[in-house]
Amino acid sequence: MRLFFAAALIAAFTAAPAQSSQLVDRNASNVRLAVNAKGEALLTYEAEGATRHVLAWGAVNAIAPTGGRQQVEFSLDYSGGHGKWKTFGGDCGNYDGPPLAWLVVACKAPDGSYWALQAWQRSLPDYGVAATAEQSVWELRLSHWTGPLAVLTIKEDWSYRRFDHLYGSLTYGGGGVYGFRSTRSGSPLDTFGRNVYVDTFGSAYGAGWKRENSFLTHRPNGSFCYGFYPHGGHPVGKGAKYRATVIGPGVTPDVMWQGSSPGSYNRAADVAANADQRASLRDSACKVN
Repeated sequence: MRLFFAAALIAAFTAAPAQSSQLVDRNASNVRLAVNAKGEALLTYEAEGATRHVLAWGAVNAIAPTGGRQQVEFSLDYSGGHGKWKTFGGDCGNYDGPPLAWLVVACKAPDGSYWALQAWQRSLPDYGVAATAEQSVWELRLSHWTGPLAVLTIKEDWSYRRFDHLYGSLTYGGGGVYGFRSTRSGSPLDTFGRNVYVDTFGSAYGAGWKRENSFLTHRPNGSFCYGFYPHGGHPVGKGAKYRATVIGPGVTPDVMWQGSSPGSYNRAADVAANADQRASLRDSACKVN
């Protein structure tokens, strides 16, 4: 794959905190991962015809959303430790952790923690619009964790008896995942906020998977809801299947859910789902209809 590279990240070739807790690069190929006993990871991959060596360290898991603090994040050195990659000598055992969506490579470190690299197309435009080269990049994202992952729970019903509807929550360590500041369009402005990226399959947008929309999880439960309504001149994105992907909190892995459309409207099922939504979400921003 060709690389759409964030030149600013490599211009100085010095260690610096990652701009996002997991984003390493874009459109990388031939990705390899090694980990040493010091808790450092060496990422080696191809980009624009050149081999890159990136050293990562300094973060594991995530903290709960906390005002006035920063979420945990890696330090990334795009020089590979100023040549340290040549004698890195790290190794990583076979991965025996939980299944991961979008997996590129994963392993188990000498201390028993897990490292993984995942890649997916986060920046696709909404409503099945054809993506530009920049929007269609595959983001390479690094994670390091111990214990359980974030949990993305999604259930389905209908809105106004006509439109497919999703509702659910993103939780970690038993608490909701959410942020404190965002733009008016719903992009997080802090390191805790998370968007849910929803794709639709076999819809009026065309064959295969297409991006439907993305939206913020809500305080304080990490809850959310979404209806497949008409949007301007775009067709309704109702599909045969849906999936949703979320960047994991902190430096934990990204998580994904997938399910089939709820099908034709069923009044009894919808009434039961409405009662479940009221009880499970407790979210005034998610109206039951």
